[in-house]
Amino acid sequence: MKNAGTHSTAVPAGHDGRTRHAVARLLLEQGPVSAASVAEQLGISSAAVRRHIDALVADGEATGREAPRRGQRGRGRPAKLFLLTEQGRARFGHAYDDLAVAALRFLAEQGGEEAVRAFAQRRVSALVDQHRAAIVAQPDAAERAKALAIALTREGYAASARHVGAGEQLCQHLCPVAHVAAEFPQLCETETAAFADLLGTHVQRLATIARGDAVCTTHIPNTPRNPDGGEPA
Repeated sequence: MKNAGTHSTAVPAGHDGRTRHAVARLLLEQGPVSAASVAEQLGISSAAVRRHIDALVADGEATGREAPRRGQRGRGRPAKLFLLTEQGRARFGHAYDDLAVAALRFLAEQGGEEAVRAFAQRRVSALVDQHRAAIVAQPDAAERAKALAIALTREGYAASARHVGAGEQLCQHLCPVAHVAAEFPQLCETETAAFADLLGTHVQRLATIARGDAVCTTHIPNTPRNPDGGEPA
C-alpha cells in the first residue's frame, strides 16, 4: 500500500536526465527503497534504475544499505535499499539559505531568541493555516496525519504518513529550510507544536534532517487529548 502524501509518474525511456531526476525523487520521497520498487513505480527496467542509482552513488548523491532480514537468510547477495545523501537532497534546492541564516542572525542580535521564535511561529502559521480546515475536519489522528502529509507535500516537503505500532508516523523526506533550522532549531520546535495542535494530540519528533537524519520523522499516538488539552486518564 502506498503512503499518503507522495506520488510518482511513469517516465518514458530514453530521457536520461529526466529519468535520473525521477529516480532521485523517489529515493528522496520513499528512501530507503529498493531498486526493484523504483523500477516498478517508474515503469522502466530494474537494470536501468540500477544504472542511475550507481551513477548517483558514484557522485555522492545516494547511498545504499542492507535491507532488514526477515526470517532465514537465503542464498545470494542481500537486498539493498537506497536513499539520498545530504548532497543528493541539495539537488532539490536550498535556495537563499545563506541569506535566510544571515537575516535570522541579525534578528537574534536585535531582538533575542524570542524574536526568532515569533518569526518561526508566524512562518509555520502561514504554512499550515491554509490547510487547517481540511486537516481538523478528519475524524481521527490517523486521518488527520494523512491529510497533513498531503498538505505538506503540496508545500514542498515530500511528506508521507503510515501506521506504525500504536500510532502514526509522519515523514518529511525534504525540508526546504533544513540548513537554516540546523542553526535555528526554533523552526523545528514551532513546527512540531503546530502539528500537535492540528492533529489534536501530543506528538514526538524522532528525527530531523536539520540534525543530520535522512528524514524528519514525527510519531503521532492514536490516543487523543481530552477537550481541556490534557492527556486522557
